[in-house]
Amino acid sequence: MKHPWSGLKEIPRNIWILSAATLIYRSGTMVLPFMALYVVSELNVTTGNAGLVLAAYGVGAFVSAPFTGRMSDRFGSVRLMIISLFASGIFLIGYSFVTDFYIFLLLSFFWAVIAEAFRPASMSFVSTEAPADRRKTAFALYRLAINLGISIGPLIGGVLSTTNFHLLFYVDGITSISASVFLMFSHLSETKKSGVNNNETKENQTEHLIKKANVFKNRRFVFLLLAIIPTGMVFFQIIGALPLFIVDELGFSRATFGVMISINTMLIIFFEVPLNDAMRNWANWKALVFASFLTGFGFGLFSLLHTISGIILSIIIWTFGEMIFFPAANDYVSVISPENQRGEYMGYFQMTFSFAFMIGPWMGTEVLESFGSFTLWTGCFVFGTISALMMLNLKSNKRNF
Repeated sequence: MKHPWSGLKEIPRNIWILSAATLIYRSGTMVLPFMALYVVSELNVTTGNAGLVLAAYGVGAFVSAPFTGRMSDRFGSVRLMIISLFASGIFLIGYSFVTDFYIFLLLSFFWAVIAEAFRPASMSFVSTEAPADRRKTAFALYRLAINLGISIGPLIGGVLSTTNFHLLFYVDGITSISASVFLMFSHLSETKKSGVNNNETKENQTEHLIKKANVFKNRRFVFLLLAIIPTGMVFFQIIGALPLFIVDELGFSRATFGVMISINTMLIIFFEVPLNDAMRNWANWKALVFASFLTGFGFGLFSLLHTISGIILSIIIWTFGEMIFFPAANDYVSVISPENQRGEYMGYFQMTFSFAFMIGPWMGTEVLESFGSFTLWTGCFVFGTISALMMLNLKSNKRNF
């Protein structure tokens, strides 16, 4: 019988190095998951204004993604990742001293611009370095590193927040700087260039860059971006309305919320890689339809299930949606994007999630405050279903998409 983790043998060394750096970086993920709780308790703002901080971060990520994606094509993904990690770490440490809400709001935008440059560069790197038949597995490994780190970060963050909220900023910043240093000393390099060939002359390189196609003329890609938005808005309730719902409305402690969210990451750690390796021959459109529905259904169950066991069941369901959705979406973009524009495509792909991040948490907190939790979680089910129905239209494209 085939071992469920056997697909990892085909993953190149470079992706393992990137995954190790990502694990270091994500082990300090504490500020963003507790951002809404931080501004409500420490800066004394309303629940609706807490959503504005997350929206400001989303705007920064939205602005940053396509620009940094093109930069990774031009100057190299590795260089951009190192700069992003180091600068973000320094920024976070200074960020912790801000007490004025409006300055905090502005700095949230700039933090996102710096920190989110890492995403399109890293996704472009995985797309280019991974063998085509193992790309889903490679993305699952990369996400394993993210989620293994995140299983540590919020858990420790929940404990630290009960002592001193500012400790979250320091630990998050130090791990970002450490990941940057690790990448520098690991001598990570791109064995395949997503842009031009190293042997080309400067004249040929210039001509090659001019011939790049306009991203928005790729109708499949544009439709995918539109279809992602509703599910993305649902998913990002995890850092918007969900902590406020579980802590403030249902009365569970912050530490309990951290433990609940760690269930999501632990499931990903144990199941995402073998699940995606087993599903590597699934057409991406099928995976995206199924995953979108599971995500909406899982979040929708919060409207009915308010006990610890009920919340855990909901988390399990939408986690399986998440585990299928992201590797399939990443693989779809890798397949339909020109090799010399992978960074740009990944930038716009990330921009879509940034848009969802910008709108989703803010809208979720406003709906929670104005209309109540039942309306919010029922709406999440509707949005997930809308994405699933839109993804059905991808079926008309080529079989392996």
